[in-house]
This record gives sequence, C-alpha cells and structure tokens, in this order.
Amino acid sequence: MDIALTNGRFYTLNSRHPSADTVLIRDKQFTFVGDGVGMDFADGTEIVDLQGRVVLPGLLDAHTHPATVAASSWHVQLPDTHNLDEILEFVREYGERHPKEEAPYLYFEYYPTTLFGDGSPTKELLDTAISDRPVLLQDAGDHASWTNSAMLEALGVTRDTEDPLPGLARFARDENGELTGHIFEGAHQYFIENLYAAVDWYPPVDPARETLLPVLDFYTRNGVTALFDAYIESSAQIETISELDRAGDLNFYYEGAVRFWSLNDIESAIQTAKTYDSKFGSKRVRVRTLKLFLDGTNELGNSAVLEPLLSDDNAGTLGAIQMEVNDLTQCLLYANQAGLDLHIHLVGDRAFRVACDAVEAAQDSLANCEDGWVTQVTFAHCELVDPADMSRPEKLGIIINWTPHWSGGYFGEEAIRHLGEERWNRMYRFREFAESGATVTFSSDVVSYAELHRASPFFGIQVASTRVDPEVPLDRQRYPGSLRPQESARIPLETLLRGYTIDAARQMRLSESMGSIEEGKCANLVVLDADPFSTEDSTFSSIVPTAVIFEGEVVAGSL
Repeated sequence: MDIALTNGRFYTLNSRHPSADTVLIRDKQFTFVGDGVGMDFADGTEIVDLQGRVVLPGLLDAHTHPATVAASSWHVQLPDTHNLDEILEFVREYGERHPKEEAPYLYFEYYPTTLFGDGSPTKELLDTAISDRPVLLQDAGDHASWTNSAMLEALGVTRDTEDPLPGLARFARDENGELTGHIFEGAHQYFIENLYAAVDWYPPVDPARETLLPVLDFYTRNGVTALFDAYIESSAQIETISELDRAGDLNFYYEGAVRFWSLNDIESAIQTAKTYDSKFGSKRVRVRTLKLFLDGTNELGNSAVLEPLLSDDNAGTLGAIQMEVNDLTQCLLYANQAGLDLHIHLVGDRAFRVACDAVEAAQDSLANCEDGWVTQVTFAHCELVDPADMSRPEKLGIIINWTPHWSGGYFGEEAIRHLGEERWNRMYRFREFAESGATVTFSSDVVSYAELHRASPFFGIQVASTRVDPEVPLDRQRYPGSLRPQESARIPLETLLRGYTIDAARQMRLSESMGSIEEGKCANLVVLDADPFSTEDSTFSSIVPTAVIFEGEVVAGSL
C-alpha cells in the first residue's frame, strides 16, 4: 500500500530540494518528495496529515557500541559522588549484601577520573573495602580501572608480567616495579580468562537476542535508523545481529568494525572482517571497516601530543602512540588492497598529525596506480588538534567523527593537569573542521547502561550546541554558565543535523540509499514533537520522536 505523509515540514538534507510538505512512500522507498498542494493520490493510498510537524531523515549514529552496552547489564552502578569514602563504603556494603558465593567477581562503574587528584588508586586501598574476591572499578573515562589484590592474583599478573601494549594497555607500577592496582586501556582483558577460571564463573557477556534487543530498541525509539558499531567484540555478537536481521527484527542498518592493534595483526583482522561480511552480511548488515586505537586519552595523560605533557607522572613525555607514520602507512595500504575502510581512535595532536601524514603518504604512493585509493578513513575523537593541521582532513578526504555529548563537562578538568589550560581550552573544536569543508559526523560512543540515555541524538545536539553538560556541569564559579571554553566552538544546529544524517551516511557508505529525504532512497523518517529550529539550545534533549519510520514502516511511536 502507498502511504502519503502530507502537511509536514520536511527538513530533507537534500541540497537541491531542502524542504517539502509531502512525501509518498511505495515499496519501502520515497517515490515523491515535494509540494503536495492539489496533488491527487492513487486509489488505496493511505493519507496521513502530519499537522505541521517537523520531519527529519532517519538519524545515524556513526560510532557506538550496542553489544558492549548489552554486556554491561551485570555491572554495579556506583553512586554519583566525588567522595572517595562514600565510594569505598558503597563497595564494602555491596560486598556484604552479596557474598562471594553469590558474586565471585564484582565490577563497579563509574568512579570519577579526578577522584584521586594528582595521585593514583592503589590495590591496598580497595582491599580495605573487599579483599575476599576480585573487584574492579571502572573510571568515568572508560580507559582506566582500579582493582584490588585479589583481582591481580586471579589474573595471574605480577611485577614480571609484560604490559600488553607498552604505553597504552599497561599496568601501573610503583617505584619498586610492583603492580599498584591501577590499569590502563583494558590491559586486564588480555588475562581475563585466567580470572574466570580462577573464580569458576563467567559473566553474561555474549550478546544474545534478549540482551541486545532492549539496547537496540533504545536507539530506534530515539530516531536512529542506522549505526556504526565501532568494535565487534566476538563472532557471537555479529551472529546475533545477523539472526535479528533474518527474523525481521533489525529496524536499522548495521555497519560493524573489526579491531586490530598493529602492523603485525592487520592481516588477521582483514581476514576476520571478510569472513564476518561473507558469513553474516546482508543488505542491512555489513562489515567493511577496520578499527585502530592509535593513542590513549587526554584525561589519563597517554594521548600522543606534540608538546610535552605536564603532570608529575609523565612530565616531559609526548604520551603514547601505537605506531608511527611508516607502519600506519603500511596498514592503510593493506586496508586499501583489501577494499576495507579504516576507523582510527586518536585523541592527541601528535596522533592526529601522524595519522594525516600516513594517509597522505599512502595516497601519494598510489597516485599513479590504476586502481588507486579506495579506502575511506575516519578519525574518531580528534580532541586536540594543532591549528596547522585543521585543514588537512578536507584536503585528504578524511572524515572526522565526534561524540557531541562529550562537548561540555562530561570528562571534567582532568586533562588540564596533563595538557595545561591553553591546550585544554582549545580542545573539541569541530566547528572549524566543518567550516573548512571537511565531512564531520556525530555519534554517541556509549559503552554501558549507565550512559545509554546519553545516546539520544537530541541529547548530543544539546550539549554540542551549548558546550554545557546538563548532568555533569563544570564549576560555575570558574566557568560562567558551566560553559566549556571556548564559546566560539559551539556547533550550529545545521551542522549537527548534517552530521547525524547525510554526512554520517557517507561515512557508513550508505549515502546512496539514506541520510536525506529524496526520491529513490529508503523511506526512513523521524517525526518530532517540536521544531528544533525554534527550540532553545538548552532544551534540545527534551525533543522526542513521536514516530520513527524505517523502510516505510512505523517502528516506534505512531503517526
């Protein structure tokens, strides 16, 4: 049956026809987009009067982790406090209420990254709360952990254990070389099977239909009709996604990525990606991207920077980087030969420059080749960029991906002690990328149920357009209105909408079929309860989709 949606205010994201009041949907596609005044519809057409409501193309989340969220269902939420004693008391009381026999391994999230000031957590301190079983506390930046002695013992790691990725995935050590209980970039995950064997228990981490569906439903209800999963953690994960697709329960397009760490394992990652795509791929499910972590985070002081870090524990260093230009260039050439795209986590300005140099070198080396350059490269995060490099993504065709809900105070001021105020003040300047002509996409990058509510694109739009986080605002005494410097970096609504629609579709290689409302594309729409163009920036998060249409079917809300 044909469906005509009339009397709407369609923001099409199609530059040739930026607005419309009527669309006609047939066989899951738009067959008409334009002015419907006086239009005659075929017999049997279902006509819906939208009564002037604003309609957007289906939204795309260009970097997130639905299976990681689903796997966090057994984690314990810590109280929202910066008081160390309160956190320790909560952990202690929770352990008393849930004895070792019931909970042989406890995972708590999140403690503030700034909880210890210039110091670091220790296993001895956590032992005072619980010492009879392994315990892990995850920090709010999700790149460091605090563990007790029992966990280190169960992992089987000692002072003689080599760090999995020196400078990045590593175990903090004291002046005598002993493990402190502070762990960076998931170093414990390399030994986690030892822990599970030691406690004779496995958490419910493999995503199944019943654990994934509630997470995916959240995205759907908030208008997301396609997402990029930035790390496929297991074959079980992509198999479950495929099963949902075959059952007709996948109400969005899914693009997944396979992670690699270095030149030594990229060929294996390429083979895994091709196997996943061949075995589980479909019209809606694709695995065409490799994922690389090039450096760490600014908050932990392990981002790769051009000028020395300032904090006592790493003063004078330039942070950590996983590979330099030559190796990264070779990785890019391997990806290009395989016809795969590359999505790179990079945070510091040195990591940004190294990655730009590698892309430029790889492209130059193929300039005279018949097949040439086919790999699409996306830089995720790009939090600190030297002004001299801001124009390079546009020139090199690099896509910039940012997580808008981080734009305010989500990570506090912890990075200041590593970077200093001047560098901290010029972080998160994505408006300049967009104004240079680069493609900028937006995403949620959520990893747990504790922050899933922040995956709403409308929450992200609010924080990026105000530089104020409504949940974790910066100190008003230091930052008037809790606005994160600089006000000039606030991102315009038009840029944000492009980054959640047509530009995100380009990143995911879906722009031929979605990302805008135009004839021949998938009939993916989000009908809103308010007009974002007349809504106060500080209230964007209150906007709620009243209906979400995916391939011509209402999958959330109603018309």
